[in-house]
Amino acid sequence: MTTRRTFLAGTAALGGITMIPYALRADGHSADAFETAGGVITIYPISHASFVMDTPAGVIYNDPVGEASAYADLPPADLIMITHKHGDHYKPETLEALKGADAQMITNPEVLGMLPDSLKSNTSAIGNGESASFGDVGIQALPAHNLTEERLNFHPPGRDNGYVLDMFGFRTYISGDTEDIPEMRALKDIDLAFVCMNLPFTMDVNAAASAVNEFAPKVVYPYHYRGRDNGTQDPMEFANQLADGINAKMGPWYG
Repeated sequence: MTTRRTFLAGTAALGGITMIPYALRADGHSADAFETAGGVITIYPISHASFVMDTPAGVIYNDPVGEASAYADLPPADLIMITHKHGDHYKPETLEALKGADAQMITNPEVLGMLPDSLKSNTSAIGNGESASFGDVGIQALPAHNLTEERLNFHPPGRDNGYVLDMFGFRTYISGDTEDIPEMRALKDIDLAFVCMNLPFTMDVNAAASAVNEFAPKVVYPYHYRGRDNGTQDPMEFANQLADGINAKMGPWYG
């Protein structure tokens, strides 16, 4: 096992990509940049499960919730992705403020059916196992659900999405809310991953680390780790369980 790597200074070569850390940008947003074959991809952690990817293929917002002011100094969204309906992933009021007239949005089918009419323009849904594209970005919807019997009411099989984004050969996995399902463990060639861990809603650090060690992304952000009734998971404990060659990056998800 290895101690987590947070790349607070300098650059790091990670099997074909280079991570260029930003400690804190002038606009106040923490960010990390990944230099890839297609150009630089910059990650802005926002809060909990919300983040922004500024990429050569466009600006991608994932599960944007909270106050729209948190995104005010960031580039506007070209694509918004929603994993499922829970309030820490889907907030119509925030989407109304952030989704410009030309922005595309991809959701799971349930969220599409819940959207107000004002958000349905340029919006489509894909379900588990389906795929879509956005310019140079290939998008695959993966299952995201609970396995433990007493947690199935939170995220039942077949309803919610995780996503794999493929742009210029750089592959990003977004777990959504899930336990360590076989489809996660079977992932291949993932450069960057965002993996949830909190109880009782998803999984603990041990299950998350075990799954990540199996699919072996180059870099992983533990995210979505604040839980209920002492269910918050320790991202450092997760990172310290990772195998050599898997690099953990800590984002300022909770201030």
